[in-house]
Amino acid sequence: MKQFWQYIVLLPKEYSMTSFEHNQSVLLLRPILFITAVLLIVSLSLSTATARDTITPTQPLADNETLVSAGGTFALGFFTPNNSDRRYIGIWYYNTTYNPKTIVWVANRANPVIGSTGQLSVTANGTVTITNRETSAVVWSVVTNFIGLTKPVAELLDTGNFVVKEEHDNPQQYFSWQSFDLPTDTLLPGMKLGFDKVAGLNRSLTAWRSEDDPSPGEYHAAMVIEPIPEMYLFDGSAGKKVWRSGPWDGRQLGGIPITRTYPGGEVTYSFVNNYTGVMFSYEASYHNISYQQQTVPPLLQVTPSGHLLELGWSFYWRKLWEAPGSPCDDIGQCGSYGICDSRKSPICSCLQGFAPKNPANWGVGDYADGCVRSVGLDCGSEGNGTFLSVYGVKLPESSSSWVNATSTNEYECRSECLENCSCNAYSISEGGGGCVIWVTDLFDVVQLFRAGQDLYIRINGSADDAGTQSDDAAASHSQSPMAKRTTIVAIVVSLLSGALLLSCFIFFLRRRKKRQRVILGRTNFFSDKLDEDDRGKDPDLPLFTFGTIAAATESFSDENKLGQGGFGPVYKGTLGGDKVIAVKRLAKSSQQGAEEFKNEVILIAKLQNRNLVRLLGCCIHGEERMLVYEYMPNKSLDAFLFEKEKAVLLEWQTRYQIIVGITRGLLYLHHDSRYRIIHRDLKASNILLDKEMNPKISDFGLARLFGGDATGYNTKKVVGTYGYMSPEYAMEGIFSLKSDVYSFGVLLLEIISGRKNRGSYAFSQHLNLVAHTWSLWNEGKSLDLVDEAMNSNFPKNDVLKCIKIGLLCVQDHPEDRPLMSSVIEMLGADITSLRQPKQPTFLARMDLELGHVSNRKDSRTSNELTVTLDGR
Repeated sequence: MKQFWQYIVLLPKEYSMTSFEHNQSVLLLRPILFITAVLLIVSLSLSTATARDTITPTQPLADNETLVSAGGTFALGFFTPNNSDRRYIGIWYYNTTYNPKTIVWVANRANPVIGSTGQLSVTANGTVTITNRETSAVVWSVVTNFIGLTKPVAELLDTGNFVVKEEHDNPQQYFSWQSFDLPTDTLLPGMKLGFDKVAGLNRSLTAWRSEDDPSPGEYHAAMVIEPIPEMYLFDGSAGKKVWRSGPWDGRQLGGIPITRTYPGGEVTYSFVNNYTGVMFSYEASYHNISYQQQTVPPLLQVTPSGHLLELGWSFYWRKLWEAPGSPCDDIGQCGSYGICDSRKSPICSCLQGFAPKNPANWGVGDYADGCVRSVGLDCGSEGNGTFLSVYGVKLPESSSSWVNATSTNEYECRSECLENCSCNAYSISEGGGGCVIWVTDLFDVVQLFRAGQDLYIRINGSADDAGTQSDDAAASHSQSPMAKRTTIVAIVVSLLSGALLLSCFIFFLRRRKKRQRVILGRTNFFSDKLDEDDRGKDPDLPLFTFGTIAAATESFSDENKLGQGGFGPVYKGTLGGDKVIAVKRLAKSSQQGAEEFKNEVILIAKLQNRNLVRLLGCCIHGEERMLVYEYMPNKSLDAFLFEKEKAVLLEWQTRYQIIVGITRGLLYLHHDSRYRIIHRDLKASNILLDKEMNPKISDFGLARLFGGDATGYNTKKVVGTYGYMSPEYAMEGIFSLKSDVYSFGVLLLEIISGRKNRGSYAFSQHLNLVAHTWSLWNEGKSLDLVDEAMNSNFPKNDVLKCIKIGLLCVQDHPEDRPLMSSVIEMLGADITSLRQPKQPTFLARMDLELGHVSNRKDSRTSNELTVTLDGR
């Protein structure tokens, strides 16, 4: 602007005396430019002047006007969610570049203004109203505590709070009304969720009815304050509790893995349980005030689909966490006295001292009946007993518990439990305000990670046993010889009866296992052992009958056929009338498929992660072998990436969500699962997408277990897909965790570019995508790699960071590649903090030595090394 003004006022010297015609043109141009500049400055001044942050009784807000908070963080005005004629007053983030209409609060959500005739006003007594200017009808209003107001003003603050106050600048003044007291579906920093006894308010979050309808929906999150305060997510249509947070543990609500830092700032969470009320809230602080215009603190939001999300902003909204997000989030997943751990397989087990109430149901994954005590609890006249400690759990559902606020230490709480014959467990709850006693069955116990509280479960202990034994000994000495003989006979008969029952039980178990081994032996699939722990063990998942699968797929009709792989066809089916499944049917002629089937049954049945496809069961019937999976409505990632018509649906936010999901899935396989697993065939076609475009890693037919002390394995049979195999694996048969990292790097570059890592490119002299990416990186033209389908609508720094991470993952030497745990950290770090990648020199070797291999399925032998290539 300064240069433009200088050009207008002072003509550049090179234009001053060139020719008469030129001077005449410049002299004519100068006043035109001068007038244009003046009009531009006036226009900017007027637009700045209209960006006010307050309304007064004499200055209402019309439909075409917008309030902007003083710091430019939030805006308030009328909006239309779906291009209809329904208009609502809302508050949204004003400084977000790619999604400016992120609505965080709605006033008249149940009563929209029809057309553009709405007006927001504050009356002389401080009442806020939305009216229809044509009819003067009041559409929405809130009565404020206007006592003492002489000059009321409604102001939009930089916190996103819309307040009514006295017209002066004291920041500590009293608000007669604030929008924070009337939250809609979003909890912002500074908002309070829960019951405020002072204000007489019960603040909760209620979802929109749909993405295009801000009227109150069926789902809402609220703080249930008795007996133990915790947050619940309710489904109003079904009248049930969907999810619960667990109580405050002194640091957080146990079931919420809350974020404590974000780019440019930190988050502090707090919980109040005293005479003022029971409230959960959080505050955001900035390292530097300059960050306030660039970053957005995380927020909590209830969605129309019935989820509680924690969202973070970095050029676009990212889902940091959601509930329900894992099977253990479902209330009562493991029944009474069961404990749910999403990191284990199966996820449900009985608490120590308890056994499944219905073992047959537990064997097929139905845990609803829960567990019962292995030995009944004998309270005794003096309340003897001992306790088992379970650490770091979401405490049991508390509706059947009671709290004694006067007992504040473990000794007092334990004593109180022992004195009550109905007491099954106790805990000292930070958020509950004292000693919590459970007098009925323990329900919905969940093992948490780096969170939770300690639970003490009452059982019969050694003190009871010792007392019983001493009493029995004293009685035996006082008995007559006849009584003694009778007692001895009774004991012998009891022991013999017990031994007979035990023998029958062992015989039954052995017969059952033998029968299962016979069934599995007919197919000859489970002859190979994974490790010492798996010898003799059967697959840990339900077996479906052939008739059930045939009925679900309508006899494997062509209409239900989803696709064809190297293993055989995949069909869509329906179980029980409403559960949609995908059935992988092994082709009878496929030897490779038989191996994949066996491997997948043994491995994936033991895995539980939201970013891994869920195996529901299998079917073994004669020569038929089938795997039953959860159905993925959006099929595989390659169907979107490499088809121009669908690629436009993958905006950067969705692609980044897919990248993060794949990263988390691999991290689970490599580090967090029950076993450390190398996938060995990670590629776009093996990434399935659910209805919300969340990625799930599939096809574990080539996967292998990885020992804790091993650094790598060597094989003479190299299996995988050309373009995704690491150099050391393709050339030498050596595979490790870093082999999957290489495949991930290739996949990451494909997601960014929308191109396959195969064949030459017309726009480049390079033979594949990795080489092309490296060339662009060195030339400083990395953004040329980005898929044209995104239409340049993406955050450049984030894309460059992901390209850099991809190049780090495809480096030639395994030791140079990062672990997946480091990749997770890199995705949240600044690009300048990442080390520089080295050239992936493997490209030339692979082109020379495997360049003769086509994309079709093939198998060739060279130097005693079998390379099985699959163009699926």
